[in-house]
Amino acid sequence: MIRRIGVLTSGGDAPGMNAAIRAVTRSAIVKGLEVFGIHDGYLGMYENRIERLYRKSVSEKMRAGGTFLGTARLVEFDQAEVRQVALENLRNFNIEGLVVIGGDGSYRGGLALSKMGMPVVGVPGTIDNDIGGTDYTIGFDTAINTAVEAVDKLRDTSNSHRRCSIIEVMGRNRGDIAVWTAMAVGAEVCICKEFGFNLQEVIENVRRAAQSKRHAIIIVAENMVKVEELAQEISAHTPFEARATVLGHVQRGGSPTVRDRVFASVMGATAVEALLSGKDRHCVCYRDGKIVVMTFEEALVDDQTDLLEKFEIFKLLW
Repeated sequence: MIRRIGVLTSGGDAPGMNAAIRAVTRSAIVKGLEVFGIHDGYLGMYENRIERLYRKSVSEKMRAGGTFLGTARLVEFDQAEVRQVALENLRNFNIEGLVVIGGDGSYRGGLALSKMGMPVVGVPGTIDNDIGGTDYTIGFDTAINTAVEAVDKLRDTSNSHRRCSIIEVMGRNRGDIAVWTAMAVGAEVCICKEFGFNLQEVIENVRRAAQSKRHAIIIVAENMVKVEELAQEISAHTPFEARATVLGHVQRGGSPTVRDRVFASVMGATAVEALLSGKDRHCVCYRDGKIVVMTFEEALVDDQTDLLEKFEIFKLLW
């Protein structure tokens, strides 16, 4: 019978993580459990920075972006001796189960820890939407809304000056932010690793846009092309003057959307239920319109079906 659980956030921060921590804490307390927050993810676990959380501890946290517990990356966590120290720290607090809120790297850390005897349930918190087992990750909705708002503002000035705006968004290993943003703003081009990059095709699309309007929009996932060099090519070979903008970490911040708050709350509470029902090495997912629980191994299988379908629709629309 689990009586004490820990909760941590790990990897890149994502809007909605605070709502997930709140849901884990309050739903666990209602069920008679004691809850301990682990600061700065696996690093804080290793360094024994753990404190008990109460209902008041998570009050007024839902609307804030980021994570009040903090997050960090600990590359050394793949070493068994490092995990052993972290595990002993948890046991010193009599922690008998763990909720890990984060992305695929956080899940792999939780999986490794669970194999050493600590029951772990994961909650998907990452703006990249890159966990294959779930159709939706906490933070994604806020991130794409931030990107779309920025592009809409850039469009106004691009139209005034007859320009092509090239906007780099986050998502180095997954193109969801780029594809969703491109579709939402009616971009002429979307460049991400799943679909490659063809300079001549980009130039042709921008030239076609110049025949009917005063601006063009290109959305680029980070680490695909050097956006300043692409701007030079567009300026040289199309009627538009091109300007590049890198949105950067602004996409990680800000108050979470309603969707992120609600999904984080439901997923956090479901994670506690999963632990109490004896689930281990499992994670909470949103799949085909339902909240489900599946193994880490199942969730970490990359599924790009939805992304491919949206990109095909995007190509039909420009």
